[in-house]
Amino acid sequence: MNGAGKPSSVKRRGNNHTAPANGVKVANGAMAKTASTHFSDASFMKWTVADAVHVATHHWMPCLFALGLLFFMGVEYTLFMVPPSSPPFDLGFIATRHLHAILESSPDLNTLLAALNTVFVGMQTTYILWTWLIEGRPRATISTLFMFTCRGILGYSTQLPLPQEFLGSGADFPVGNVSFFLFFSGHVAGSVIASLDMRRMQRKELAWTFDVLNVLQAVRLLGTRGHYTIDLAVGVGAGLLFDSLAGKYEYSKRKGAALTTKHDFS
Repeated sequence: MNGAGKPSSVKRRGNNHTAPANGVKVANGAMAKTASTHFSDASFMKWTVADAVHVATHHWMPCLFALGLLFFMGVEYTLFMVPPSSPPFDLGFIATRHLHAILESSPDLNTLLAALNTVFVGMQTTYILWTWLIEGRPRATISTLFMFTCRGILGYSTQLPLPQEFLGSGADFPVGNVSFFLFFSGHVAGSVIASLDMRRMQRKELAWTFDVLNVLQAVRLLGTRGHYTIDLAVGVGAGLLFDSLAGKYEYSKRKGAALTTKHDFS
């Protein structure tokens, strides 16, 4: 009896040990087969030379961005950082160094351009308020409120140092040479918001006028060191972003009002 029981016991133990191993092999095989199937079905496995030519000719902009990614990866890995004791490096300041020298040597010209800049800011403000108060279209006003609130939060959160060569003027906006947030440019963002609204209303000539004045304003701000280049670039993006957000806000409110009206009549 004891002798007869031992082989049975051993056999059971053998089965208990071998079953998981077989299960693991089967599972690994199935996973490998699945991975191989997904790999063979992957999109890039079906690419041909004709596809590459099509991408390069019909989608040249993403290709250009891809080259830009590779280029700036190389720049970032080889660039020496600006020392803490040095002023920030700004390519826009280098590009406008001659304008800066002219404005520095001609205070009256600097004041005149500052006053014209303030007039342009007044034009932006007047148009944006006009669209709401007179035409009953609040989108531009809502986007401007969003934009300046966000600008205040970001500008206060990381306060950039005033450029060493800053040329202030009492006629500039904000009027009186008072303190202001550098990041990001409310001048540029406000003009973009106004220009986008003009295009929606088919006021294209007026929109182009604002765009040209906005570019001239940006160049002057660089020349006076009133903003860093990044402030101006992000100002453009902020104008586009907050105009889009204001549009989504308006759409959500209209949709909610329509649902409420439908519910009331049902």
